[in-house]
Amino acid sequence: MTYKNLINGKWLDPLSNKYTENRNPADSGDLIGLFPASAKEDVDEAVKSARKAYEKWRLVPAPRRGDVLKLVSDKLTRRKDELAFEMTREMGKVIAETKGDVQEGIDTAYYAASEGRRLFGYNAPSELPNKMNLSFRVPVGVGGFITPWNFPMAIPTWKLFPALVCGNTCVFKPAELTPKTAHTLVEIIDESLHEVLGSAYIAGVINLVHGSGSVVGEAIINHPEIDLISFTGSTNVGKRINEVAGASLKRVSLEMGGKNAQIVMNDANQELALDAVLWGAFGTTGQRCTATSRLILHEKIHDEFLAKLIERAKKLKLGYGNDKGVDVGPCVSEGQRKTVDEYVKIGLKEDKAKLVLGGEIAQEGSLTKGWFYKPTIFSGVTRNMRIAREEIFGPVLSVLKARSLEEAIDILNDTKYGLSSSIFTQDVNSAFTAVRDIKAGITYINGATIGAEAHMPFGGVKETGNGHREGGWTVYDFYTEWKAVYVDYSGKLQRAQIDNY
Repeated sequence: MTYKNLINGKWLDPLSNKYTENRNPADSGDLIGLFPASAKEDVDEAVKSARKAYEKWRLVPAPRRGDVLKLVSDKLTRRKDELAFEMTREMGKVIAETKGDVQEGIDTAYYAASEGRRLFGYNAPSELPNKMNLSFRVPVGVGGFITPWNFPMAIPTWKLFPALVCGNTCVFKPAELTPKTAHTLVEIIDESLHEVLGSAYIAGVINLVHGSGSVVGEAIINHPEIDLISFTGSTNVGKRINEVAGASLKRVSLEMGGKNAQIVMNDANQELALDAVLWGAFGTTGQRCTATSRLILHEKIHDEFLAKLIERAKKLKLGYGNDKGVDVGPCVSEGQRKTVDEYVKIGLKEDKAKLVLGGEIAQEGSLTKGWFYKPTIFSGVTRNMRIAREEIFGPVLSVLKARSLEEAIDILNDTKYGLSSSIFTQDVNSAFTAVRDIKAGITYINGATIGAEAHMPFGGVKETGNGHREGGWTVYDFYTEWKAVYVDYSGKLQRAQIDNY
């Protein structure tokens, strides 16, 4: 099937008349569809559409905008199994995870729908008599949204749903590797706009432009008529976006890389910690910004825990994520698998690092059809090694040793990233010390580094982000401007900014 862009309420072929293939990463012979390789001109048309739609959409009452998202969530709920199956086929993670991806979109939609009735302002007393001070949230304008392939449903919903309920219009560029999930999501949003608004339907509220980051992404971040940018992806690309969009003072939200660590103290529940690190390191084939890529073990339990971990990891089953009993799917593409393999080769050259599991492309049976890589563990890793500092985005875990809680936290903090973190301990004092001293946007106590909830703030510090948060109540500050209003009913000119004392 050949897919199209959605611009101004119509499904259109790209002006370039060029398309790219989308294939199943577990079976490269399975062609999912052909998707537009759009040009700058397609972006121009989408932005023009969104700008025109904004003048009408911002005037739709926020609760009514919330009704659209309520219908979206109902539709996603009804189609959850179908959407998850197709997502697994498109990007590879196992069906339980893609069902979770869709469910997060559902949760985000219901949350955003209810926020249509809770876009509260603040009122404050005036310093002058017979005067009232009010404040309101107003939409920012036209948003450009650039999303990654690892959560092709959840992450776009984190961005699009709050933006829409706040009254903004959207130009959405999904990842090239997961365009079908994005197509279905936008189709559902547009259908819901039609059903809720009826004859008052506004074309251009949501626009979908498929294509590459170098063409479509660059056109979005450079476009003078786009007011805000929301991006999730690598730190290097995020820096580029911040540089370009910042030059025209666009509002920019960046959610970028991570090098997340799980600490296991000597008093921890080891079986629980084992479950967590296996899930955190090898769930989604390690292709999460919150994945557990470092395991910091207290020296007293290091050898025992590592031996148990290796035995458990050996039992993980690789395969097509829609098949029963599969634990780990493929890397999303041949290129991503090559990157993982290159980092393993770097680890093998690191002094003292020891490969204790995996470290090779999976070549058994049907696995040769896809981009599978065996779960990999390095022990003897020290904090200065590249495999302990750089984001790999694959099923590779580096194991480090610490002599104390303080040293474990110091090792955890010693990277340029600060997204997610975890500590396993039964000592409440150690737990709260970690909460206080770990430099990360997210900290789990006795939980894996993955598994954020839709109604909580999501994001990180240092080179993981630029201070904004996705999810929860905080994201609504990004998608609205504050407007102060003063109502003076004194019948005379009162001056607040002079010395009235």
